[in-house]
Amino acid sequence: MFRKRSLRISAGNLLTPFAALAWAAIGMGVASAGTLLTSHVPEDVSNHSATRVADADASRRLQLAIALPMRDQAQLVQLVRDIYDPSSPNYRHYLSVAQFTQRFGPTQADYNKALQFFSTHGLSISGVSANRYLIEGSASVASLQQMLHVKFGLYQRAGETRRFIAPDSEPTLALDVPVLRIVGLDDANPPSNRLVQRKLDVDAQSPVKGSGPNGWYLGSDIRLAYYGIFLSSGKGQSLGLMELGPYDPQGVQNYFTQFGPPLTTDVVPISTDGSPATCASKCNDGEQALDIEYAIAMAPGLDQVQVYVARSAESVLNRMASDNTSAQLSTSWGWSHSERSVDEPIFLEMAAQGQTLLTASGDNSSLRASGPWPEESAYITAVGGTDLQTSSPGGPWLSETAWSGSAGGPSLDKTITIPAYQLPFINDQNQGSTQVRNVPDIAGDANTVNYICSSRGCSGGNGGTSFASPIWAGFIALANQRAAHYGYGRIGFLNPLLYSMGGKNYAKYIYHDIVSGTSGKYSAVPSYDLVTGFGSPQGFAFIEKLIQAANP
Repeated sequence: MFRKRSLRISAGNLLTPFAALAWAAIGMGVASAGTLLTSHVPEDVSNHSATRVADADASRRLQLAIALPMRDQAQLVQLVRDIYDPSSPNYRHYLSVAQFTQRFGPTQADYNKALQFFSTHGLSISGVSANRYLIEGSASVASLQQMLHVKFGLYQRAGETRRFIAPDSEPTLALDVPVLRIVGLDDANPPSNRLVQRKLDVDAQSPVKGSGPNGWYLGSDIRLAYYGIFLSSGKGQSLGLMELGPYDPQGVQNYFTQFGPPLTTDVVPISTDGSPATCASKCNDGEQALDIEYAIAMAPGLDQVQVYVARSAESVLNRMASDNTSAQLSTSWGWSHSERSVDEPIFLEMAAQGQTLLTASGDNSSLRASGPWPEESAYITAVGGTDLQTSSPGGPWLSETAWSGSAGGPSLDKTITIPAYQLPFINDQNQGSTQVRNVPDIAGDANTVNYICSSRGCSGGNGGTSFASPIWAGFIALANQRAAHYGYGRIGFLNPLLYSMGGKNYAKYIYHDIVSGTSGKYSAVPSYDLVTGFGSPQGFAFIEKLIQAANP
């Protein structure tokens, strides 16, 4: 059915970061009983750049996610490397959640002992994990101070009015089970979404030729531009979205009622920590609404979209992995790099299970300004932003340039080394690093030219790499549907495939190679660049080559 691809990835250089990763570099020491394996005092507190202005209210309750370290981490790294190495007998032999937990999850005995300890020391447990990785719940500041042997204070940074809570010293536990991290002990760096909205007059006209009111793009315009009139719709596929706030189902329904196609996808709200997953009206759900609307518009025949909602990214990510019901996942949120030690094992689990996780690369024209996590991770696919032009409303792709707000560049965390598959594409022209991971990998529509409906009504002028990630997630659902048609399994972790398809013999036929436009200090150039990666997909041709690359 398929011819062999012309650019192969050798067994020795497929995923160097997987093979070479030093877990200590992401804050993970060697597990030993009775220890907390990561630092919990925010840098602003430890270096005294933030001022303690008050004691924390002892009755205040904090929502926590307690992570126990995975077992056999070096073997997990090696297994994921093998799963994406075409020369390995384990190539694309994905694990089930049960298999993953048996091999790499904390032991049942340790998990039970930790549950018992935290529940008897003031934690009101709201959730346990199928992979035994997290224990979720809430506790009062008073209980936590006794349990962790710390004092909580309210701190304020110079020039800011916002106060944040944090412990004044590193926690200790009278527990003979190692604990990797307790997420939620501070709110020094709260999460933010990657939605950008331009200021508009009431009757402002769009600068693009979209099908929406006043010419703004609808999700259906993006589907036609990137996929065309082919028949795949995402049927048989489930798509997962990470959200850190509730959404209004009525706003989503309004979008499809007014602009189509008819909403046949089951939109399933899932609270992973007990916080509300939906709201009745007037909640700030622009990010959540656009994720749902544009993912479904890209793949309107999806069986379901699972909208995972929690206060912390870790709660959502771990539930996405331990459910393992959605083969394609998207996040358009950024959060504290301090959680890297908890997040990376989840990303590895997703890769081991054949799940595709995409993330917005960020906005504000640079990684530093946007906040570079999680897009710096070498284990997920970062999606940059473009300025897309179609030939007419509902018409085909016409042209594409780099979006001026798209974040990209070499990783700010110098311990995130460059994957071997990325190295051949780094050169003086694109200014990438040959030492650390470069962002993004691919790109999609992100200019502020999109129309959405949320609980506050419908409006144009919306953009950000928030759009690019769910658009790509919908597109991968089309690819997974097509792969199933051929009798193949999930596409899985995208990056090794994307770069194998980036060679000169493939790229011009399957990517829209974006060669003009600038964002921050980087410009779009032929082939790979630090604004748009390899570019956006050329519809059916991209999908066929992606399946071929995955199944040589």
